[in-house]
Amino acid sequence: MTGHPQHPSSVLTLVSVHDMDTTVARLKTALATAGAIVFADVDQREAAALAGLELRRTRLILFGNPKAGTPVMVANPHAALELPLRLVVWEDDEGGTHVDYRDVAQTLGPLYGIEADVLAPLRLVPPLLQGALE
Repeated sequence: MTGHPQHPSSVLTLVSVHDMDTTVARLKTALATAGAIVFADVDQREAAALAGLELRRTRLILFGNPKAGTPVMVANPHAALELPLRLVVWEDDEGGTHVDYRDVAQTLGPLYGIEADVLAPLRLVPPLLQGALE
């Protein structure tokens, strides 16, 4: 991969000091410890292979905590498009592991008019993810 592909400013790209499998396991443990549910773990590389295509190691994880997400959806039912939360774990060409997470605390307020106090629990996600990668 040459250069750094563009992404929205609300997308945080975190670097893990661990390999891909360890990173995924540590993220799932951190999420569970924080009371979140992992709703899905999609191996996107495997899906690409089934279609006869190649893709770097890439896993999409859907997760959430109804105690944090439900008030957001009560405040604005359209905000359900952003929930459950998701992150992508991917491996670069040198074997480094990265985690991309859209910081919905940055988008739900401006795009859906969600009040700061309702978003407060979601502001805890980025540091939680970063802690799992160290």
